Amino acid sequence: MQLFASAGFIAIVILWGLFSPASLDRFFSTLLEHITHNFGWLYLWLVLGLVGLAFFLAFSRFGNLKLGGEDDEPEFSTGAWFSMLFAAGMGIGLVFWGVGEPISHFGNPPPGVTPGTPEAAATAMRYAFFHWGLHPWAIYGVVGLAISFFTFRRNAPPLVSSATEALPWRFVARLSPMFNVMAVVATAFGVAASLGMGATQINSGLAAAFHVPVTPWVQATIIVVTTVLFLTSAVSGVERGVKWLSSGNLVLAGLLTLFVFVFGPTVAIIETLTSALGSYASEFLRMSLRMTPFRTNNWISSWTLFYWAWWLAWSPFVGLFIARVSRGRTIRQFILGTVVAPTLVGFVWFAVFGGTALNMEIFQNVPLAEAVKTNVSSAMYVMLDALPISGVTSVVATLLVFCFFVTSGDSATLVLGTMSTGGNANPSARVKIIWGVLVAAIALSLLLAGGLQAIQTATIVFALPFAFVLLLMAVSVTIAIRHDWNEEQQRDRELRRKVRALIKT
Repeated sequence: MQLFASAGFIAIVILWGLFSPASLDRFFSTLLEHITHNFGWLYLWLVLGLVGLAFFLAFSRFGNLKLGGEDDEPEFSTGAWFSMLFAAGMGIGLVFWGVGEPISHFGNPPPGVTPGTPEAAATAMRYAFFHWGLHPWAIYGVVGLAISFFTFRRNAPPLVSSATEALPWRFVARLSPMFNVMAVVATAFGVAASLGMGATQINSGLAAAFHVPVTPWVQATIIVVTTVLFLTSAVSGVERGVKWLSSGNLVLAGLLTLFVFVFGPTVAIIETLTSALGSYASEFLRMSLRMTPFRTNNWISSWTLFYWAWWLAWSPFVGLFIARVSRGRTIRQFILGTVVAPTLVGFVWFAVFGGTALNMEIFQNVPLAEAVKTNVSSAMYVMLDALPISGVTSVVATLLVFCFFVTSGDSATLVLGTMSTGGNANPSARVKIIWGVLVAAIALSLLLAGGLQAIQTATIVFALPFAFVLLLMAVSVTIAIRHDWNEEQQRDRELRRKVRALIKT
């Protein structure tokens, strides 16, 4: 029933996008504007609350609880585990926006900052850290923790609805099937939008390296080829396909980062990291709750609220995938691995690529701002072109996007298969293929119909109802963690009492 409901809704939106992309775009754009205007404060408070909850659970007395039985050990090494969760979480996004976002903020900063000034550059880096730092990973971490906890400690199916089982309210149980449908829909459209974004950047990379024209048909071909590859990887299983691809992604990303760090403005990069990290820490609370009630400027809505809604929409996909590979970790290990570690990696990434781009724009007259205005997916390649062996690095960057593309599709087919088969952690190859083809079809049809932006906006709209589901999940997992911790303490006390009794006898 859940499969038919979600697939039917997806089909309706696809047909709408094919036959009337303009009306689809208007409908969801208007809806998004109303949501961000009227519920922006909700996004800010909810996401900040999730950051606080993640750190509380990690560093409180509950941190030693294991996601599984006492004898369960992690299925994957720490390196492989981190590679998979990072690649699924925001691999393509970091490559796409690593140069584009800081340069965008430099030319169009938040209200109160003069564009094109040193203050604008510092603000640009601080907000890049903010948008890709603790907040999004806390969303993913809490969703993943909730699903992991109920799956591995309560033997519940790995579904969004399972993570609300500890709540005592009857209406939650009645609505729980709808939670799973919402998660499938948000995941399918979110991944389709990501495939479209990845295809545009791969196309830009091929244009930079091999002069391939940038056209929708080239991008459609890229989607078809990568779909075949990620389906091949998905069928081979998590232990081989996703694991090795994700590890390769991280190595390739590390090598490209090291190259830019060494051959770029090294000292400026270190200073940028230091300055932006300090600014991020000192302005953390202010940025987290910043609204503009006395201005007509829509910068916060266009960037922060848009991002928060985007991460919320993606959280069922990323959270469930993280849960799938996290059995045997303690809550503390889980939060450190899914929130703190990827945040630090993201900081380094933006310091290297964003810091280099700003340095080139300000001091070397490299036209990066113009590139971002023309086509943001080309900004990375314009920056690499100003460094040595740009032909090689452009190919490496394109290969990196390609690998992240395949990994995201691979992970998505696994998650969609799991959610649509009642929580089967290892769905059949046939189910994975069906979802892989369906997601690719969404991306292709909307790309060729000109409605990709509309469906990306639609994904953000779906985040509002899921925000309330996520709130229920956070309350539920907190109740369940406290209950299990108390039970463990009771067992420990009982065991100590029996040991003392044996000693006395």
